[in-house]
Parts: sequence; C-alpha cells; structure tokens
Amino acid sequence: MSFRPLDKKIYLASKSPRRRELLRQVGVEFELLMLRSDGPRGADVPEDVHAGEPPLDYVARVANEKAAFAWNIVQQRRLLLRPVLTADTTVTIDGNILGKPANQDEAEEMLARLSGRTHQVLTSVAVHYTDIAEQITQVSDVRFSRLSASAIKAYCSTPEPYDKAGAYGIQGLAALFIEHIDGSHSGIMGLPLFETAQLLRRTGLPLL
Repeated sequence: MSFRPLDKKIYLASKSPRRRELLRQVGVEFELLMLRSDGPRGADVPEDVHAGEPPLDYVARVANEKAAFAWNIVQQRRLLLRPVLTADTTVTIDGNILGKPANQDEAEEMLARLSGRTHQVLTSVAVHYTDIAEQITQVSDVRFSRLSASAIKAYCSTPEPYDKAGAYGIQGLAALFIEHIDGSHSGIMGLPLFETAQLLRRTGLPLL
C-alpha cells in the first residue's frame, strides 16, 4: 500500500528547465534525479520509435519506462522514498512523430511542414511510487499561421528549436507563429499541470 511522502518532495527525472519552472509555479518541491541520455554507454532509456508504433503509444511507453528506471534507481541507491515524476513530449502531424531536430536543415523542414496547419502536441506524464505506477497523456491541437521561408530561417538561426520536439517552443519566439490552441498551454510546454497534479495527489502529496 502506498503511503504519504515524508518530506513533501518528489524526484523529477527530467533535464527540462521548462518542467522545473512549471513545478515551481504550482509549489511542487523536487529534487533532480538525472537519467543518462547519451554517452559511451548510451541512454538509460532509449527514445527510439518502434516500427509501426502510434504516437500516443510511443509517448506513454517512454514516460513509463523513464519512471520505472528512475524508481529502480531510488530503490537501488536506498534513497529517501519519494514519488518519481517523468514526462515525455512529442509533436505529431499526419500520424508522424517529429522529434528534436539534429541540425538547422531538419528544423527548417519541420517548421515548413507545420506552417499553416494544425498539429498535435502529446505530453505523457508518469508517476511511480511504492505500489503506484500511473500515467496520463494530454493532447493539444496547435495551429500555426503560414510561415515565410525568411521567418523560418530567422527562427532556426536562434538556439530555440534544437532541444524541442517539433523544432519550436511555445514559451519563446515561436509564440509568434501560433494562431490557435485547443488544449493545455503547460502541456505544450512539456508538463500538463492539471494532469500532473492528478497523479501526484494519488501518492498523498498535498496540493491545492
């Protein structure tokens, strides 16, 4: 049976500064528990898309695998028991996943594909804690205005597109591209706060 965390903190297994900002926004205290994403031994949790894997299945699987791996670290290292929170965000259009661009050419191609169209941003959140292993995926529709080639090139000459799925961040300059959102602004940033709160409350963490 699960029990209430003793110090009202969680472990956040994510390198994303945006997720840290969002947790602070709602008063969730956390300690970082970093997973290896590269290096000679490779990533702790590979993020490769399986053949024929639908985007919804993909983000849910990756978020759950990260949470399971992080919870195993907590147990192996005999760390103070706290809920482990992980998340994974992807952008999809026409049923295809757009990951993080490797270079400027890829970033420009992605943005040209999103130009003047509606795409989906999927963020899956997973929490593991004692006997709890749960996950929720939030889906938002985002419509871009029609982008000129010069606007795309100018944006891709900044550092913004290169650590973000779909080659853009709603919290930065790309906000100028977005005509309409149907969904969760925080989910598009990388951590849907309503759904995250739902999961954390189930661990006994006191939230409003």
